[in-house]
Amino acid sequence: MRRQRAKHAPVPEVASYRGRRLPGAMTAAAAVLVFVGLVLILVRPLGMRFSGFLLLGLTALLVLERQLNRWARWSRRGWWCRLGFRAAVALVLIPLILIEGVVIAEGHQEPSGQEPDAVIVLGAGVNGRSPSLSLQTRLDAALVYLEAYPEIPVVLTGGQGYGEEITEAQCMYDYLTERGVDARRLILEENATNTAENFDFSRELLRQAGIDPVMDTVAVVTNDFHIARARLLAAKKGYGFTVGVPAELPWLHLEVNYYLREAFAVVKSALFD
Repeated sequence: MRRQRAKHAPVPEVASYRGRRLPGAMTAAAAVLVFVGLVLILVRPLGMRFSGFLLLGLTALLVLERQLNRWARWSRRGWWCRLGFRAAVALVLIPLILIEGVVIAEGHQEPSGQEPDAVIVLGAGVNGRSPSLSLQTRLDAALVYLEAYPEIPVVLTGGQGYGEEITEAQCMYDYLTERGVDARRLILEENATNTAENFDFSRELLRQAGIDPVMDTVAVVTNDFHIARARLLAAKKGYGFTVGVPAELPWLHLEVNYYLREAFAVVKSALFD
């Protein structure tokens, strides 16, 4: 008599604990990034709106990468799309990282010992009639630098923006003269609305002061993260020799935010300004 083979019920497949947790962890991480990004964007006094937008963009890339991974598991077209996406991200990211390296290097480079023929102090925001934090650090750096070179002319460049009761140039003039800088050496340029115009409009004022922007050395006072872009724009506007005089912000989180932003700003200035 034949024995009948016992029939065993199929063993159900159980997803691993790790496999279950990973999608949930990624979702939670994306939610945290979105929340932090929105806080940085909406709480304007933090001064980190760019970092907020950067976090949102990073979250979008991570979500898209996850979806493409799912598609690539069962579709050859999905595999190719994922490859194209990764290649596009690399083509954007690698140049930005290299530019960021230049921005950081320029910002941390000490001014050369070469005596300049003139100084340009680039304007920044004005709160009513008082300099913003960014502008004040530039002016404090200018005070130290001008003390070392007491005879050379100084162009203060910056127009009047929204919420500013006076021009940035006038604000800088008031700040410097109140701290002992000779008013006779200060030249006001009060029309510029961006860095490119700062150099464009200052060029003729320097010529009137007997300075040749092409042949003479011009020191540029601005924030450390802004040095690389400022010198790039100065070269595009016909300045032959520039020396960066960096001013550092007192708060690390602002430094990080603005250094990250500058890599994108350098690309924009190189292409369009």
